Amino acid sequence: QVQLVESGGGLVQAGGSLRLSCVGSGRPFSRFAMGWFRQNRGQEREFVAVVSRSGGDTSYIDSVKGRFFISRDNDKNTVYLQMNDLKPSDTAVYHCAGGDRGDISAVSWPYWGQGTQVTVSS
Repeated sequence: QVQLVESGGGLVQAGGSLRLSCVGSGRPFSRFAMGWFRQNRGQEREFVAVVSRSGGDTSYIDSVKGRFFISRDNDKNTVYLQMNDLKPSDTAVYHCAGGDRGDISAVSWPYWGQGTQVTVSS
């Protein structure tokens, strides 16, 4: 089992920044690709970003490219999502996820955190 706990969400004005963190425990953190997804009530969970096991490769959904940056520190068992120039459309519950495949489909990720709310006001 892998336990993931997110933090860093909150309320911010449009144009502001937040940094989300996700700490993992239970199994070697560096074994897994790590991703961030977001979800609003009544909607499907949406892929945001993924980072490879080593941290050397990243990928993003088009709507956040150039504004969001994913990184990881395997010594601290932590993955981060730096979010800049936030827009009201970024409002959602953000979940971190761990898995072997690292693709954009939520169903392929076996490990999930409970999520942290990000609200961007206009």
